[in-house]
Amino acid sequence: MTRISYVQESDRAFWYQLDRHLPEAEFERKVRERRGYVLREGEIPVGVLRYNLFWDNTPFCTLLYVAREFQHRGYGRKLMEHWEQDMRAQGYGMLLTSTQVDEEAQHFYRRLGYRDCGGLLVDVPGYEQPMELFLVKDIRQVRGGDRNREG
Repeated sequence: MTRISYVQESDRAFWYQLDRHLPEAEFERKVRERRGYVLREGEIPVGVLRYNLFWDNTPFCTLLYVAREFQHRGYGRKLMEHWEQDMRAQGYGMLLTSTQVDEEAQHFYRRLGYRDCGGLLVDVPGYEQPMELFLVKDIRQVRGGDRNREG
């Protein structure tokens, strides 16, 4: 049985197996502010999602990661859909995420209804990386159709 819950202090060891970029103080903030989730299959932790508020008012998924041995089984989609539902329930209407242009995640996000909305190029020596692609999704409820459907 798949279960998704807010990240807890007891998830720390598993979290850091997947997310080596989050400073300790930020992990504690994610726990305190309920800005992260852990997906479990039965009792086995499988994946994590964390987010911040971009512009202090727009949920921005800063990391989605499913353990390698569990990838391509729909767990990433379940985490994203759970986050979208939680954000909608909290009254948000728009979500953001990003990925580097050389990563496959952009195609995953597009399949979930996210649209390209810009990019950021970092060329500061020592911090260079491929362009960061930003994606957006309207999650407001719409009567009579799905606002996110392409076509």
